[in-house]
Amino acid sequence: MGNKRLRLSGEEVDLIYQHRAGDLKNLNYNLSHNSALDDHLLERGIDKKDVLSVKHWQNMGGDLRFSVVTKPNSVDEKDVFSNVLKLIEDNAPEYPEIKHVEGSHLLVINPADVHIGKYANAKETGEEYNMDIAVARVLEGVSGLISKARGFDIDRVLFCIGNDILHTDNVMSSTTRGTYQDTDGKWWEHYEVALQVYVRCVEMLREVAPVDCVHSMSNHDFQSGFHLAHALKSWFRKADDVTVDAGVSNRKYYKYGVNLIGLEHGDGAKMDKLPLLMANEKPKEWAETTHRYWYLHHFHHKVKHKWLDAKDYIGVTIEYMRSPSASDSWHSGKGFCGVPKAVEAFLHEHDSGQVARFVHYF
Repeated sequence: MGNKRLRLSGEEVDLIYQHRAGDLKNLNYNLSHNSALDDHLLERGIDKKDVLSVKHWQNMGGDLRFSVVTKPNSVDEKDVFSNVLKLIEDNAPEYPEIKHVEGSHLLVINPADVHIGKYANAKETGEEYNMDIAVARVLEGVSGLISKARGFDIDRVLFCIGNDILHTDNVMSSTTRGTYQDTDGKWWEHYEVALQVYVRCVEMLREVAPVDCVHSMSNHDFQSGFHLAHALKSWFRKADDVTVDAGVSNRKYYKYGVNLIGLEHGDGAKMDKLPLLMANEKPKEWAETTHRYWYLHHFHHKVKHKWLDAKDYIGVTIEYMRSPSASDSWHSGKGFCGVPKAVEAFLHEHDSGQVARFVHYF
């Protein structure tokens, strides 16, 4: 027959398409009556009528796994943000003035990569994680760090916000770039809960000293996190001892005495570029300080490095923060698990740099 190609007739092609259509119809019927899918939706608080599409597959053990996309208009985004703004307007209190004692230390509180809305099931990943656990760990962690820092004369508190406080960025249960995530609850619940958690944290911290909140843009919630920071800023607009930097810059800087602190999520500029970026972007502050630090996030575990100049007398310490969040299905499957879960804090003396650190483990 040589190179002659075999071709299907038109009738044969039609038969194949009919067969596939029948399979698809049966598949849709089976999914709509599938108890495993029902359990999947129930665990995540998803109503069947909000489901736009479902992808499914079997793992090596034969268990069904699902990827569910919900309808984008199941909740009107404008209504949600209007409700949040109204909540702020109706409830933003007149915070009473607190007579703070002058001190010589900056307390840096850094609850990194909380991922409110992340879902992890212990049967699959070895550990549970959901909205309730996320909230409990942040509040417990901040309260625990405050207790550990008692006894120091704290002048101000730097509260690092953002850094994937939210697990997803839209109604499609995906990150900013569109990567689907397993979630607990609805996207608007994540936003409202995150705002309530931040408000409670700032209220606790301002009992210690005036609070400066600095937001870092991040990859899971680039837009929603930005809006959340502005909501927090509006909430405390009547509190003279609270400031919120809700700017969109990828890198933020904070100067305290001889300390210059850089904040970034950790998925942006390469680590070896950060020292010179700090010197270039903040030349005045660089010249006025002798102790310089970068606090980064994103990786959920501890990484530390130090650059020293040729004369070995000016240092920039770069450190990644631990996270209180558990490993989800994807990270567990890839082996990105087993690291300590924690919230961290650092104490910087006005004239002598970082002098202490505190860790609250879970």
